[in-house]
Amino acid sequence: MEKSKVFFTDLRTPAYGDGLTTKLQKLLKKAGIEQLDMDGKFVAIKMHFGELGNLSFLRPNYARAVADLVKSLGGKPFLTDCNTMYPGSRKNALEHMECAWQNGFTPLTVGCPIIIADGLKGTDDIDVPVEGGEYVKAAKIGRAVMDADVFISLTHFKGHEATGFGGTIKNIGMGCGSRAGKTEQHSNGIPTISSRKCVGCKRCQKECANGGLVFDAETKKMTVDTEHCVGCSRCLGACNFDAITFRNSNANAILNCKMAEYTKAVIDGRPNFHISLVIDVSPNCDCHGENDVPILPNIGMFASFDPLALDQACVDACLKAEPMPNSQLSDNMSRPDFVDHHDHFTNSTPESEWQSCLEHADKIGLGSRDYELIVC
Repeated sequence: MEKSKVFFTDLRTPAYGDGLTTKLQKLLKKAGIEQLDMDGKFVAIKMHFGELGNLSFLRPNYARAVADLVKSLGGKPFLTDCNTMYPGSRKNALEHMECAWQNGFTPLTVGCPIIIADGLKGTDDIDVPVEGGEYVKAAKIGRAVMDADVFISLTHFKGHEATGFGGTIKNIGMGCGSRAGKTEQHSNGIPTISSRKCVGCKRCQKECANGGLVFDAETKKMTVDTEHCVGCSRCLGACNFDAITFRNSNANAILNCKMAEYTKAVIDGRPNFHISLVIDVSPNCDCHGENDVPILPNIGMFASFDPLALDQACVDACLKAEPMPNSQLSDNMSRPDFVDHHDHFTNSTPESEWQSCLEHADKIGLGSRDYELIVC
């Protein structure tokens, strides 16, 4: 079987030479993005806009470079992401858009519209079958993602507190899941309703199709009927007061496998292309409202038609790099009780785990871990 091709360029830009955005566009052309038929097609560019307070997310300039290239090829690009499961500044489309604007992502700066794929409350999704899925038979994907003709992922490759690193598979699988989809990946079980936060508006009950919510007329609060609740999490998107939560109970390995299956649901059967920038490698996800200093140096930009090969190439490059001093990684390595896992991501966050994601992605045919790195 032929190895997947992953294209790479470093971040060096000599004086009076090309800037990084031009260098990125050249990389994408070398990697074959022009092979995609985008003429007159809707092109979803999936990326993370960063939580408010976080400054390690990808700059809007990179998104602009990709959008401009897509337009030059006749495509109709839009930047997209789905709402978050947890309360924060991106849990509904209004706050999500406001967060994106504050972080510099506007139609003016990125050169294309910005669409929150799962709608106002995170309930606008579609069930997408997962061929060969072991954990997920039908993934709940934001509708705008699936309405697009062509799918492109633009990923900030960094560490992650649960999945070891956040790469292309996480950007697609977790990122394209609606609020219900994220809940399915993160948890098994039923919601908890805070009596302190519940205002008794009954909006959640209108979304429940299974009789899983019961209004207590005496307390004027909503409660969960555990016998009928199926854990679909529709109520999560309906609540405007953050009164409904799901416990993150899934083990990291199961979470990783579900992310891989969600990713397959997104890209199966349609043109797709993937970009990953290993830059500002923070120890935790861009979903955090802060970011610690990078654990590894800036490495470069990668692109491929194979999302699994792309993640493998990025992690391989990271594991070869030297830890950054005065970082979470170097702090851990300097402790007297330090146990060397010979893995920067595990050494940075010992409770995390990432191998199962790539192993399962390989097993279900998402791509190949065997790749040829082509330096541009």
